[in-house]
Amino acid sequence: MKNLIKIVVLFFTTACFLSCGKKFLEEQPRTVSLQDLLKSADGGQRMIAAVYSKLYDFGEHTFSWIGITSIASDDADKGSDVSDSGADKDQLDDWTFKPSAISFGEIWLNNFEGIGRATYALKYLPDMDIADKDRFIGEAKMLRAYFYWNLVRSFGGVPIINKILESETDIETATTRATVDQVYAYIESDLTDAMAKLPLMISASENGRVSKGAAEALLAKVYLYQKKWGQAKAMCDALIASNQYSLIADYSKIWREAGEFCPESIWEVNAIGTTPNLGIDGYFLVQAPRGANGLGWGFNTPSQDLVNAYEPNDVRKAATIMFAGQTLWDGFQVSPLAANPRYNYKSYVSKTKETYNGDDVQTNKNLRILRFGEILLIKAEVENELGNILPAQQALDSIRHRAGLAGTTANTQPDLRNAIYKERRVEMAFEHDRMFDLQRTGNAGAVLRALGKPYIDGKHNLFPIPQIEINLSNGKLLQNPGYN
Repeated sequence: MKNLIKIVVLFFTTACFLSCGKKFLEEQPRTVSLQDLLKSADGGQRMIAAVYSKLYDFGEHTFSWIGITSIASDDADKGSDVSDSGADKDQLDDWTFKPSAISFGEIWLNNFEGIGRATYALKYLPDMDIADKDRFIGEAKMLRAYFYWNLVRSFGGVPIINKILESETDIETATTRATVDQVYAYIESDLTDAMAKLPLMISASENGRVSKGAAEALLAKVYLYQKKWGQAKAMCDALIASNQYSLIADYSKIWREAGEFCPESIWEVNAIGTTPNLGIDGYFLVQAPRGANGLGWGFNTPSQDLVNAYEPNDVRKAATIMFAGQTLWDGFQVSPLAANPRYNYKSYVSKTKETYNGDDVQTNKNLRILRFGEILLIKAEVENELGNILPAQQALDSIRHRAGLAGTTANTQPDLRNAIYKERRVEMAFEHDRMFDLQRTGNAGAVLRALGKPYIDGKHNLFPIPQIEINLSNGKLLQNPGYN
């Protein structure tokens, strides 16, 4: 326990000296004393930059996150070579994982590191005499809410850390699981506070920073997962009424450099492909085609089941899935001898038509976290659950028409509910929501067992608490039901 305290204190007292991002987030890491930081004119921006920097880590948004959100779902197979397990991605794919699997430990650790950095900033920011103080506080709360959002969906109730852990008494907070409802309430509180402090929109020079719209969009999803239909509707309506966001006509452009921060974008992590690069560690490399003429590791490959989910003439299929032997939009040909028949097109980076300087790990590939297309799908779902069939159909059809499809024929609440669920799948494939959508709607068991996966209802509704964290807590962290 004492060693754990030392680790936590060391982390919390050094985290704020890191920095990254666009413009003010591009500053190189440097170390100063805490007192010098608190007195410096740029101390606040350097503290908040440390929180943003967590978004780029391999353990935050890359291999492990891809594993539990996509490979574990019906949208994707493990991919790569048969002999390459990806540490535990084969276990995630076939649902044979255990609490000791590395992916769970990485997701837990990295999101709590982000929470720690945000909490550190929130301790000192209120007393600093700096410009934009309220905005920095809003950003820290929004980002802390996001990290908790990743954790609560993955593991259920987790410890709530609302102060810097500096003593053995404080550490008890980090080894006591809050309830799911308590975590959601904490997220809601942070987002509500953030909305009051964040700017409505972000200027081009600050792309990647969070806005009021980002907080509203995340809160809409938080309400959706809790079946707080009215509150989710209010957030969607506010975003729509703001007139700050709209669908772009060409769905495929969303995933290219030319589509970064387009009118549909609400929040995306800003990667930079120039020297020095600042990318989401390995995001492109992990998923790029493998084998002859390959570009990467070839994991997270679209499943045949996903291919079959698209209706004829749905333009999203061609924008989401690349096939072995295909010539891509920039002229690159995926080898017909590639190790897998299909790959994730949304994660592709062009080495000839987009910003690229030879660094495959730190490529210019933004991660789209929140976009207006999903807000319209949430709008459709909550209106339907409230019994408002016509506005639900209208929101759904705006998504379908962009995809080149006719309006929905579903006109009853149950049929429309299933149509919305299906539309979420094909609209948002590989956007790291599919597994959580299956779990929150209660469809995971039926869907995955039909594909031969040994999904157990009541157990697999949540992923296991990492065994390493239970061990570090001397057993005070309690495991989720069904896991040994």
